Amino acid sequence: MRVYLDHNASSPLRPQVKKAMVDAMEMAANASSVYEEGRKAKGVIERARELVAQLVGADSKAVTFTGGGSEANATVLQPMINAKGKPLVLDRLLVSSVEHDSVIKGGRFSPERVEKIPVDADGLINLGWLGTRLHQIAEADETVLVAVMLANNETGILQPVVRVGALVAEHGGYFLCDAVQAPGKLAVDINEIGAHFLTLSAHKIGGPQGVGAIVRQSDAYSFQPLIRGGGQEAYGRAGTENIVGIHGFGVAAELATQDVTSDKLIAMRDELEAELEGAIIIGREVPRLPNTSCIAIPGIPAETMLISLDLQGFALSSGSACSSGKVGVSHVLTAMGLEENIARSALRISLGWNTQATQIKQFVKAFNQMTKALSPNHGETAA
Repeated sequence: MRVYLDHNASSPLRPQVKKAMVDAMEMAANASSVYEEGRKAKGVIERARELVAQLVGADSKAVTFTGGGSEANATVLQPMINAKGKPLVLDRLLVSSVEHDSVIKGGRFSPERVEKIPVDADGLINLGWLGTRLHQIAEADETVLVAVMLANNETGILQPVVRVGALVAEHGGYFLCDAVQAPGKLAVDINEIGAHFLTLSAHKIGGPQGVGAIVRQSDAYSFQPLIRGGGQEAYGRAGTENIVGIHGFGVAAELATQDVTSDKLIAMRDELEAELEGAIIIGREVPRLPNTSCIAIPGIPAETMLISLDLQGFALSSGSACSSGKVGVSHVLTAMGLEENIARSALRISLGWNTQATQIKQFVKAFNQMTKALSPNHGETAA
């Protein structure tokens, strides 16, 4: 039986979510229709909206459903927002240098208006640099949007987003927090973070693929829709709503709210890291997601290890699964200043709601045997 260890890429559909989605398939009506069937469909969407809002401590009116986390980020990343009832032009965008590709590419900001916030060797953003740059931007009478993720998808490293939110507020800026990787593993509260906009994705918490959300701190802040043409989602995203997917997202959000599995995940992750032989644990000294291990075996290419492990029945990733077809070193590990031989051998192991302790033991045994066999010094004997 295969062992799935790539929950940061996509967490398998929870059984309860699958059942709920099958039931929702019986609803053929358009949720914008005023007759009874349409009203029932609309009720399903609004209930899901409430559950997603509860997942991150928000008001349900502040949730806009999208086609995924990347679309949610692209929607917010634009040089025009509405703040307190008035349109506002954003002059600059600051993004951390370890953001997901959907953020780091800057959305609809012109490239010369996008700046990267540096990180240290532990992958944490330089708060001193950020504070200084925000002060300079404010002194120039410019308005800024800052995008910093809560948890990195490749390393699991947690950014000091509460301090980021406070810095941004102090300098009159606006804050987008990509929180896609955190729910179900950590408690998330948009108000505690201080984000004006927060983005989510259903399939990272055992929900369906193809559904995400933008959560606003309050009705005082809104965005220009990326997809226009209809009044769905309170004019936030045009197009007939994906009732089945949204219902699945709601059920997954409810389960993630009730079952934050951090203690179980930490125990398995720590056992994994303690038993792996010769592995460098990236981000070990700083706060990380409880389910994520980014490891490296210098001298053995990540692709070689992935193929070997796949043949033995283990599914995991190197770098971001969203960019798994790319050639080259992860921009996240490069930004952290890791040596190339380490970055090219990095693997990501991410646990989830259905991971079992016995699977960790199986993986450790297979991994240690593999690395011994693939080691450049394997088979050498002392003279």
